[in-house]
Amino acid sequence: MADLSWKIVQYLISKGKTETEARNLFDSGKVALVKHFDEDVKVENWDVTGITEPTTSELDAVDADATTTYNNNRTRKTRKKAYGDIGDQLDEIYKDIDAWKARIKSIKDANAKE
Repeated sequence: MADLSWKIVQYLISKGKTETEARNLFDSGKVALVKHFDEDVKVENWDVTGITEPTTSELDAVDADATTTYNNNRTRKTRKKAYGDIGDQLDEIYKDIDAWKARIKSIKDANAKE
């Protein structure tokens, strides 16, 4: 089960936003979440032109996709860290492209996307 922010991102994607656009709405404060004491996290601010604030059922409907998006983003970050610096990779490719391919494949295999 994805947390509320990932469900909202997926909801916005389902309404035509890109993942980057959806994340930027959080960064700009146009979408803001709040948690007071022992309460659940809730939407505190919704200022998205042309898209209504999602209902609980709309968020539940995108939960599986939100979980997949979250997991794939986590996998992408893990892979990126394991790949290393792009300059080092280019040097590795120049010296032995087959070894580089094998190393990248092992990273991808160890960190498969859903």
